[in-house]
Order: sequence, then structure tokens, then C-alpha cells
Amino acid sequence: MATNTEKTTTPSTILDFSVGGETLQFGNNEGNILAYWKQINAFETSNKLSKDRPRYTLYDGPPFAVGLPHYGHVLAGTIKDTVTRWAYQTGHHVERILGWDCHGVPVKYEINRTFDIKGPEDVAKMGIATYNNLCRRIVMRYAQEWEDVVDRMGRWIDFRRDYKRMYPWFMESVCMNKEIIQYLRIKIFFRVTVMPYSMGCCTPLSNFDAGQNYKDTDDPVVWVSSPLTDDPTVKLVACTTTPWTLPSNLALCVNPNSIYVKILGLFI
Repeated sequence: MATNTEKTTTPSTILDFSVGGETLQFGNNEGNILAYWKQINAFETSNKLSKDRPRYTLYDGPPFAVGLPHYGHVLAGTIKDTVTRWAYQTGHHVERILGWDCHGVPVKYEINRTFDIKGPEDVAKMGIATYNNLCRRIVMRYAQEWEDVVDRMGRWIDFRRDYKRMYPWFMESVCMNKEIIQYLRIKIFFRVTVMPYSMGCCTPLSNFDAGQNYKDTDDPVVWVSSPLTDDPTVKLVACTTTPWTLPSNLALCVNPNSIYVKILGLFI
């Protein structure tokens, strides 16, 4: 019978977890714990020990590295870390590989602003290949800041084997996955809805995309009077900040449980 002669060396550095006096140094203690995890390769070792267990996969919506992490990312990341730790502690193998979203519109917006690109004609002059390369360069702009924040949270994530949604092999793996295709056949439906639209990019926008260029502006306020059909001398007065919708208005809605005031005067 073969014997395993491999020996594991114990790090000689002694980490101090003590609390000085009666004051709890939460920040210092957390830093010491994180340093200890790195010293013993806790995450990597846990994956090696669990490699023969049933696999548990958390489909994590990946962040985008063209912006810095904020409170919402920290909160959601903490919850996700709790789920994967629970899965590991209940007898599963959890790899926890980080992915990166590569939003097209925010990246293009940044490049367009930097190089004063106003439309497709400017992109054609620059060259599509050059334009795409400029976009790829900034996709991972804040990757290091993301790694620093995730590490400080104490969340165990594999940054070395990450994936990016802009990779063709990733897109192909999603498009050609039989389970995903079957799921989409069941769940996908079609409807007509109002979408934010970018005239510069010539594409509909998600709520996130639309918020990238959010600005406070002075919009017109229009007061409109609508005569009653049974008594044209009485008019309902309504206020709107979206006057471009008025041509499509066919009627005014009233609430039978609300109180309306009838005013005598020539206001409109």
C-alpha cells in the first residue's frame, strides 16, 4: 500500500486575536482574521477538501467593473456569501467563481464622451475595430477596487478564474445550453411596452442604462381644461408635466370617492 509522505508546514507567523483592555477592536480583529485566512489558504483548501462532494452552484448576477462598488453591492454580496457558505457547510462543493458583466451602453457612453463621438458616422471614421478595442480597455477599469472591497467583506470568491460576458465562448455557452433554451421556450413571452431609448446609440435602454446620464432639467408644466360633455360651461382642470402625451389623451379619469372643488371664475 502506498503511503502519503507529503507534509504540511505550519506558518510561523503568529497572529494576534486578543482584545486589548475592555475595548473591542472590531476593525483590527477582522483584519487579523482576513490575514489568517490568506496565510493558511482557507478558501483554496476548503475547495480541495470538498472536491468529491455534490456540486452546488449559485448563479450570481455578475457586477460590472466600469463603476465602483457601492452599498447595494456590499449588501447583496453579503447575502450571496451567506448562501454559498451554508451550502458548503451542508456537504456541498461550491467553487464561487466571479464573473464580470460588460454593459455595452455605459462603456460606449464613456468612450463616446472621451473621444467626442456623436453618432455612427464618427465610429465609422475611427474604425469599428479601434472603437471596440477602446471599449475593451475600460471594461476592467475598477477590477482591483472590486477585489479589495470583496476581500474586505470576507467573502470567498475566486478572482483568478473569472469570466467576462463579452467573451464569445461565454455567450456561446449560454446560447447553446439545452436547459436554458428549454427554459426560455417556456418563460419567454412578447408584449408591447414603453422603453427608454437612446437616439445617440440607436438602441433601447435598460433602467440602469437610462440612469447613467440622469440630469435635473426644467420641464414645462401645462394646465389643460376639458369641458364636460353634458355641460360645456363647466371644465375640468388638469396639470401635466408631460405635454407631449396630450395628443393621445381621449378622456379624463375621476374618482367617485374623491372630493372635487367647483370654482367660479375665468382661470383658463
